[in-house]
Amino acid sequence: MTPALYLLDPDPAPRWAPFAGVRPLSELRAGAHLVRERWEAFVGAEATEIFAVPHLAGFAEAGVPTVSPRHPVTGPALIGSSTFAPRGLAPALPEGGGGAFRLTCAGITVGWGVGPGVTWDGPQPHAAAHEVAGVVLHGVHDLIRTLEPLLREDLLGLVGDSDAIPAGSVVLGDPAWIALHDAAVEPGVVFDVRDGPVVLESGVEVRSGARLEGPLWAGANAHLLGGAIRASAIGPRCNIRGELSNCVFLGYANKAHDGFVGHSVIGRWANLGAGTITSNLKNTYGAVRLEVAGTAIDTGMQFLGSLIGDHAKTAIGTLLGTGTVIGAGANVFDAVRPPKYVPPFAWGGGDGATRASREGFLKVAERVLPRRDVPVDQALRAVLGRIYDWATR
Repeated sequence: MTPALYLLDPDPAPRWAPFAGVRPLSELRAGAHLVRERWEAFVGAEATEIFAVPHLAGFAEAGVPTVSPRHPVTGPALIGSSTFAPRGLAPALPEGGGGAFRLTCAGITVGWGVGPGVTWDGPQPHAAAHEVAGVVLHGVHDLIRTLEPLLREDLLGLVGDSDAIPAGSVVLGDPAWIALHDAAVEPGVVFDVRDGPVVLESGVEVRSGARLEGPLWAGANAHLLGGAIRASAIGPRCNIRGELSNCVFLGYANKAHDGFVGHSVIGRWANLGAGTITSNLKNTYGAVRLEVAGTAIDTGMQFLGSLIGDHAKTAIGTLLGTGTVIGAGANVFDAVRPPKYVPPFAWGGGDGATRASREGFLKVAERVLPRRDVPVDQALRAVLGRIYDWATR
């Protein structure tokens, strides 16, 4: 019997900025797939519910199950951590009338399960452990640390079924590592698959002059407008131009102009103005440290660019220092080099002294989302309003 799948967010914490409290962490992208999608493939069933902070109840995006505060569930059920990216399929797990059990990865608890008729009402640290394969995520920066290995593994499972490579394309490496699924590719595009596959999903458009370097995945209806784009996972309906390296785009974001963006995580509905550039390496070549609202986070990573939240925007010519964190809804336009931490809904220079108004933020969202065929109804408006209230409290 396949258990019902639930996903459990941790409490909001600085290491999960700028997405903590703004979207369920199961909706972050680990490699080519969302964390939720990885759990669904692991279990072999769609998620029933996501347990997150109360103000995210009713969170609405296509494909996302019900989001609600944590509550008891009756088995058979599996409760997976939103901070764990499973690999492969679940092993044989206890069935029948057994009690609770834990899933662990390298000794760290990453999920819980209960058999038929048994109720789960919270983490049970003393339950019997079953080891599973995957990646434990310790913060948003780990989406970059684990990007290339996860992405390469994901894409190897997606190649083999492809439309013909268009005439006029240049292929460096094995053409079998290119998978085109109803993508439109102009002549002159370079596919470099010597370091990994390139997979373009349905409706992707690639303009002449783009150089696509694997491992690279572009989701449905993304537009790759030119430049060197490498080792990245680009979510659906994104517009990408210029040099891009080792980035995760959740989806529905704009980087439609020139400017280098590297080793960065970009949230939904973010817009990077023309000439926005990220630094992804310190002059000292040392490890990057994040600063989030006064909390220092040592990442241990030499290459790390910017973590940019949902609905955030940068003005033309914005220069982002190594390890910059820009909060959700921030609008940075009055500083060429904003501070390394920009609070949610900051307005102007990025220091947070001035915030966007609640109604002003909602009006912008009501203009932006329908441009990509996402209507803003009262339910979505209410969720966005609660996110604003929580983040600016």
